[in-house]
Amino acid sequence: MEIGKQIKKYRKVMELSQEELAEKIFVSRQTISNWENNKNYPDVKSLLLLSSFFNVSLDILIKGDIDEMKEKIKTEDINKFKHDSNIFAVLLVLTILLPIPLMKFMGRAGIIIFATICIVEIYYAIRIEKYKKNFNIQTYKEIINFLEGKSINEVEKHQEYGKRPYQKILLAMGSGLLAIVVSAIMMYLLL
Repeated sequence: MEIGKQIKKYRKVMELSQEELAEKIFVSRQTISNWENNKNYPDVKSLLLLSSFFNVSLDILIKGDIDEMKEKIKTEDINKFKHDSNIFAVLLVLTILLPIPLMKFMGRAGIIIFATICIVEIYYAIRIEKYKKNFNIQTYKEIINFLEGKSINEVEKHQEYGKRPYQKILLAMGSGLLAIVVSAIMMYLLL
């Protein structure tokens, strides 16, 4: 981050110690040190006070940090999406494989365990759908590009947009068929 260098530069131009600057903007000397060493980032109030005190625009003060912040946010979003997708995938497999064994061997307790798994799975499905809606990603190609941090051009975007309804129908049919096959196998194994 560039903010540390900027604070240090303007502080030295004004010939202030860290302690003197800290007094002027109502923080501790350690806070100034942490900012200058990029251990943490000033909050909005502190940024405004620094900008005003140094008599520079906020844009100049945080120069270079905006792109880095955008990249960090994008990386964090991708990591959250991957994390939630992995949890959802595990829960989906559990809801496919566990209902009959849980009910057969654990009775009512198995039903409660299965219901709990389903509720948590629904929660993660909703989170994933919110990510997809926020980033306008629906098709497999769009999701893969998002996970890789890439974007697609306008022509490809329109092509992918046209595929969305068909992929949803095929996904629903495939999920239903998979559920039938797994249920038949489980019934055969348990009876």
